This record gives sequence, C-alpha cells and structure tokens, in this order.
Amino acid sequence: MAAEPKTLQDAIIYFSNPDNCVSYLLAHRSEWKNGVVCPTCGSKDVGYIASRRMWQCKSRHPKAQFSVKVGTIMEDSALGLDKWLTAIWMQTNMKNGVSSWELHRSLGITQKCAWHMLHRIRLALQDTFSGGKLGGSGNGVEVDETFVGAKARNMHGDVKARRLQGRRGGTQGKAIVAAVLERGGKVRAKVVDRRRKHQLQALVRENVEPKSALYSDALKSYDGIDEDYAHQVIDHAIAYVDGQVHTNGMENFWSLLKRGINGTYVSVEPYHLFRYVDEQAFRFNNRQDMNDADRFAMAVIADRRQAAYLLRTDWSR
Repeated sequence: MAAEPKTLQDAIIYFSNPDNCVSYLLAHRSEWKNGVVCPTCGSKDVGYIASRRMWQCKSRHPKAQFSVKVGTIMEDSALGLDKWLTAIWMQTNMKNGVSSWELHRSLGITQKCAWHMLHRIRLALQDTFSGGKLGGSGNGVEVDETFVGAKARNMHGDVKARRLQGRRGGTQGKAIVAAVLERGGKVRAKVVDRRRKHQLQALVRENVEPKSALYSDALKSYDGIDEDYAHQVIDHAIAYVDGQVHTNGMENFWSLLKRGINGTYVSVEPYHLFRYVDEQAFRFNNRQDMNDADRFAMAVIADRRQAAYLLRTDWSR
C-alpha cells in the first residue's frame, strides 16, 4: 500500500484505487484495531470477500455481509469511497468550506447528491464536548453572540415586507449564534432562540469551569454571572480592548463563520444553520498543531451513534 496522502492532490490519486480506500478506513477504525468485527453479532470469525471488498460473518444471521462503510456516515450510500473521501478532505480542509455546486462540478455528481453528502459530513464534524469544560488552562474565556441573516437593505421590497412586517432592519428576522472561546484553545458554539439571560448564562455554565476569567461585552444578559466567574466587561461603545479585557478572539471566529456562510454557501436555511456552525467550529478547533491529513483522519469515521442518527433524520427540510 502506498504512503497515506498529505495533500489534496495526493488524496485524489491515492483514493482513486478502491483497495487503498478500504485499507485506509480499516486502519483508522478504532473498534477494528484488533481485527474486523461483525457489526451485527460482534463475532470476529469473519472472512474477506476480495472480489466485492466486503466481509462475510461465519455466523448465520441477517446482514451477515458488510463493508467498511458500516457504522459511518457513508453507510447505505451507493457512492464510491473515492468520491466520499475526496469530499471529506475538501470540506475539512478548505478554510471557508466547499459549496454543493463546487462539489458537484469537481466530483461529477448531482448538486442534490453533493448537498446531502456535505450535510452528512457536517454530522461527523460535530463536537461531542467530551473534553471537559473550558477555562481550566487559566487563559480566560470569551463569550459573545452574533446575528446571521440577510441585510434588510439587500432584500427585495416584497421579501422585506414579509420578513420584517413594517419593523426596521437591523437584527429583525435573523438567527442568533452564541459561543464561548478559550483563548488559545477551543470554541463551542450553538444556535439559540433569544439573547436572554437564562439562555446565554446556561451556555457559559455548561461549558466553562467555575471561577474562570470570563470576558464579555456590555450585554445586560451577562449581569449576575460574576457570582460564579471572574467576569470582566468591555463596553464596545467606548473601546474594543482594555488590556486583557476584550472579545477579539470571538470576533475572529465570527469573521470566519460569516465568510463561509456569505461567501461560499450564500444562502443557508435557519433550520440547517447549526450544521454550518459545527463545521466551522471543527476547522477552528483543529487549526493548530495539525495538518490537512490529521484533520481528515479525525473526520473520516463518524461515531456509530451519529451514523444511526443520520439514518432516521429528515434531511429534506
């Protein structure tokens, strides 16, 4: 087997060989590190069918034959592994993401198929938040929120009338994304309904160690959180930086998120917004001490619970 790919060009050449695809996935499946296991009965008594690139369980039961796709985001897909793995490489490593139209042209598949693939890959990029709470390093944590949506001045008259219903522009009709960021570390972001105190402070308490240094803007929703955190506020009407008190790290993340949404994806349904947030958070959190091949390896095998989830998810909305 050739050396594993390090660049996009390497990946396209490497994964054009179906045997390389199977070997790569087999080597990176943690549950198969001691040998292939039947996903139905758990037996290790399986044989490889080289002509079909599948395994056959020696026990008699339904679904005795299975491929390396089983238990991943690629399960039940008729697309070849060469297209799947190239798409995963592109989405995990392109700074502003990759649109379904670009993937459709690059891989020679339909745009609808590319759109569905990208949503499945975003599912694999979700953070399970298993690494504990932020703030333990002592570097401080920033919390902020932003609005995502079209600007009123760019809307057609009928669209503006329908969405704003006589109200002024600004934040009306936009989705809200809130996030916490450990300086020099990871970000955790989610879509929220409102910027109320109970919602934003719940996000902080769920993800930040108590007594950590916490920095926010002057939004009133953060009032009272200093009982649990060393909370300091920067009023953006006066200044954006006051020594260590600022939220510029969060502004950096918002810039990357909106660059992808506005520049690459152009139009994102609010129902799917959390998937695009997960995608950008994955790239942001794995930007340091990691190359393209490492990020790809992290995303290539999704958790079994995610695979089960995608099989019962309505992706048509």
